[in-house]
Amino acid sequence: MFTGDDSGLWLMRAMHGAGFANMPRSERRDDGLRLQDAYVTASVRCAPPDNRPTVEEIGRCRGYLLTERALLGRVRVVVALGRIAFASVLAMERARGVALPRPLPRFAHGAEVRIGDLVVIASYHPSRQNTQTGKLTAAMLAAVFDRAGMLVKRQ
Repeated sequence: MFTGDDSGLWLMRAMHGAGFANMPRSERRDDGLRLQDAYVTASVRCAPPDNRPTVEEIGRCRGYLLTERALLGRVRVVVALGRIAFASVLAMERARGVALPRPLPRFAHGAEVRIGDLVVIASYHPSRQNTQTGKLTAAMLAAVFDRAGMLVKRQ
């Protein structure tokens, strides 16, 4: 899903640095990338107009996310790339019957919240808009995945 684009370059470099990927970049489906203790998915399955999905599009895709979550029974850490992903993880866990903390957690880069047996770490999305403006730096993204790696090893 991130293969071959700038966001994917940022993501794989951070995942590789934290030990989740066997190589720092992936440019093709068959280039040998292997993930360990990691799974990449999306809240929305298609590129929406103006790169801004509607609430309806997010809702229509939630079933896929719920199915994947059910199949991945050992998930203990989720890195949510962007505000939409963060909100989708909260909605997914609520739909699974997990009680959400009150007040609801707010999105902020590096924010960490425990929801049941899951730790969610929020990160700015590695989009060009965020990386080219400096809103997200390579060090910031690396720190998020390093923290995720620490949490995974602890479990």
